Amino acid sequence: MKLIVGLGNPGRIYAESRHNLGFRCVNLLGRKHGIEFNKRQCKSRIGVGEIGGVRVILAKPQTYMNLSGESVAPLMQYYKLAPADLLVIYDDVDLPLGKIRIRERGNHGGHNGMKSIIEHLGTQDFARIRVGIGPKEGSEPPRFSGPSMRTPDFVLGNFSPEEKAIIAEVCPRVVEAVHCLLTEGIGTAMNRYNAENRTNRGIE
Repeated sequence: MKLIVGLGNPGRIYAESRHNLGFRCVNLLGRKHGIEFNKRQCKSRIGVGEIGGVRVILAKPQTYMNLSGESVAPLMQYYKLAPADLLVIYDDVDLPLGKIRIRERGNHGGHNGMKSIIEHLGTQDFARIRVGIGPKEGSEPPRFSGPSMRTPDFVLGNFSPEEKAIIAEVCPRVVEAVHCLLTEGIGTAMNRYNAENRTNRGIE
């Protein structure tokens, strides 16, 4: 069994924000594979089903982003899962808008949700899919650059109409990447989707 966690903040006020991109991706993953978030457990909304023949739990922590580990760690303990059974999907201001980056392990990179999960699990050795919310490649937005992009005004802000069009294209790619990771392994998924980021200029 695999635990697939999308990070975000609960409540309608945050539903369309950049910081809720992890929620959006797991919502689409659930719709694609007929998995409903019809249960509350360990401070999460969860759904159980199968993707590519693999038994999965989809989870959306309801703790607010900075406390995500308070949900993820108890879920791991309850289902007796190892770090290798965890996949976290979340937004990343350090990636250009719409880019996907898959990794087997790594630090939190300044993302408070990931920081909380790593602290509660006591390890950073688990898979993650980062989805870019930063400036498009080649653009230099005057209002947000460097550390200022990590402010609540940016990450909790909503996507512009142009950005929404890009996000509408990338979320299905994340769903495909999850299926690939589960059925063909993380190495194949990394080679396919990380390489796509380097060569595909269609999503920029």
